[in-house]
Amino acid sequence: METQIKNKTPLEIGKRVLIEERNALSKTVEAIDENFNKAVELILNTKGKVVVTGMGKSGLVGKKIAATLASTGTPSFFLHPAEAIHGDLGMISKEDVILAISNSGETPELLAIIPTIKRWGNRVISITNNPSSTLAMESDIHLYLNIEKEACPLNLAPTSSSTATLALGDALAITLLEMRGFTAEDFAKFHPGGSLGKKLMRASEIMHKGDELPVVYPETELKETVIIMSEKGFGTALVVDNNHKLTGIITDGDLRRFIKKGGSIDKSKTEEAMTKNPKVINKDVLVVEALEIMERFNITVLPVVEENKPVGLIHLHDILKSGVI
Repeated sequence: METQIKNKTPLEIGKRVLIEERNALSKTVEAIDENFNKAVELILNTKGKVVVTGMGKSGLVGKKIAATLASTGTPSFFLHPAEAIHGDLGMISKEDVILAISNSGETPELLAIIPTIKRWGNRVISITNNPSSTLAMESDIHLYLNIEKEACPLNLAPTSSSTATLALGDALAITLLEMRGFTAEDFAKFHPGGSLGKKLMRASEIMHKGDELPVVYPETELKETVIIMSEKGFGTALVVDNNHKLTGIITDGDLRRFIKKGGSIDKSKTEEAMTKNPKVINKDVLVVEALEIMERFNITVLPVVEENKPVGLIHLHDILKSGVI
């Protein structure tokens, strides 16, 4: 039997909370004004970092905002105001911009460090739900949340206000991202171990090159090519002309088909068994695109070329080891 509280089911309560927080976000959207432009401009022009600070739930939200800023091209870190009072203010440099978060705008730990920060000449952006608060008045730029009430029925637990603060932080970060022309490739640089970083990996990052490449010529005796294929360990060889341009490729599969047709490994040249005009890629192709080509044409190796000269080789095993899939 479904639990009910004051004639309301858990589902109804949950939906109410989400609806109230959605409505609260609409109020924050209404409150965004020219100060948002000023905040973005200030951060864009700073040579330092964005130092995010806040206590309690505001601090937890601030940590996420700092992380989002840092991962989207705006150097940032979180500073705990209570720790700042006891020495961590030394983490702030004179070029840094402070982003101070307090729903009430009267958080004692924040108000304790603001005078010192301002005396050093650092600019302060604040996010509060009280434009008349001490923090708002002491800030260079104030961003107003405009939240009328929390989703908490007691109007005590930070819910709508913390959601709005987080969303406003996202708005700042993404606006800065777009203003900087920050790309997916830039994002991947900060996430080399993440799934996005792997998906944006280029062929040049995993290809075999130099002396690793199994290179032969069309006139190379097929039995010698087989030895080179075995020694290099790819089960394939790249066939080039005298100008080192790729003319073909020979794989274990080509050898099997050649023998099945009556060909002799001992009495033949490489050109008799090779596949002409093989599928190739350039070094800037995404690894995931290379994989798509392999799957589409049912092949396990791809030569990497520049001006039709082989500069690398990718095997399906290299893609598997890269973690892209």
